Amino acid sequence: MTDLVVVSLEAWDDVWRRNQHLVAGLLRGDPTLRVLFVEPPADPTHDLRSRRRPSFGRGIREIPDVAPGRLFTVRPVKWLPRRVDPGADARLARAVMRAAASVGMRAPVLWINDPSAATLADRSGWPMLYDITDDWLTADRSTGERERVAANEARLLTTAREVVVCSTELERRKGAHRPVVLIPNAVDVDAYRRPVSRPGDLPHGPVALYLGTAHPDRIDVDLCEATARALGDVGTLVLVGPNLLSAEHVRRLSDAGAVMLGPRRRDDVVGYLQHADVLIVPHVVTSFTDSLDPIKLYEYQAVGRPVVSTPVAGFRDADDPRITIADHEAFVAAVVAAVPASTWLPVGAERPVPDWSERVVAMGEVLLRLGQSD
Repeated sequence: MTDLVVVSLEAWDDVWRRNQHLVAGLLRGDPTLRVLFVEPPADPTHDLRSRRRPSFGRGIREIPDVAPGRLFTVRPVKWLPRRVDPGADARLARAVMRAAASVGMRAPVLWINDPSAATLADRSGWPMLYDITDDWLTADRSTGERERVAANEARLLTTAREVVVCSTELERRKGAHRPVVLIPNAVDVDAYRRPVSRPGDLPHGPVALYLGTAHPDRIDVDLCEATARALGDVGTLVLVGPNLLSAEHVRRLSDAGAVMLGPRRRDDVVGYLQHADVLIVPHVVTSFTDSLDPIKLYEYQAVGRPVVSTPVAGFRDADDPRITIADHEAFVAAVVAAVPASTWLPVGAERPVPDWSERVVAMGEVLLRLGQSD
């Protein structure tokens, strides 16, 4: 395998997620590999409806700091909603195929993380891997969007030569339809255990910190608000990561005393985790969150800090005495009791934690089978 097209649910940016860790690891391990990383399409019509400045996509760009001359990204454009333009997915598929051809890819392997790329799989005929990291069939979406996702996923599960899932729950759900390969998430263990300085924008005094995207599908805003108010003069609730909450939710959290710092580069988040007194997971518990394998589980474990989590997948099953599981009613008191912690990294951070290098090897084996399947 020398060429790979990855259709991702996230952009290639400074906040690294599963796809970026795996792709970067594969590129390091195979000097012949080239990757076209397809970001979610720009949607200027939706931007305008949401009163945001419209974005208009991005042409092919190289990511030289990861793999000079071997890693490219592209962001196509979806000009109109699918309900207005039934040919939107076909146009997006053609745009990706043109981008692949423009960087010299003639018969790449296709790695799909975004189920809306089912049309690309059909039209390209490229050998295809479907990588499932979320069960979007159980997310809070409109009926029309759920039906579209269900139709796309059914096509992908039928036509994919390999299906990878990231959690045991996804293995149970999707494995009922066909064979799947379980490749969970992980962390760069060495990087997270190398002591770094306290970030300058971290509030003084004890800190209860959440790392991750603040998204209504995952985070319990009421619980965060109650936690911030209960901490009061004892400490500060800090949220680090992309913010996808509504303006009203942000106002409520700010009024309660929470500090939302926004996204931080992948190398910088380590300092926030290491210098937090307690790490928290104020997630809703739903069928959707039960499908996840939270990367923050591995990140939290790597730094060895105390953790308080609602009973969500991953955390509730972890055999780790540093993790306290608390339901909605007990969560706030558990966080207040854990602040401040008495020790700091690296004390207590010696327990084994899965490293991304292990997952790269596993994904490489799947892709190798796929590349040899013709």
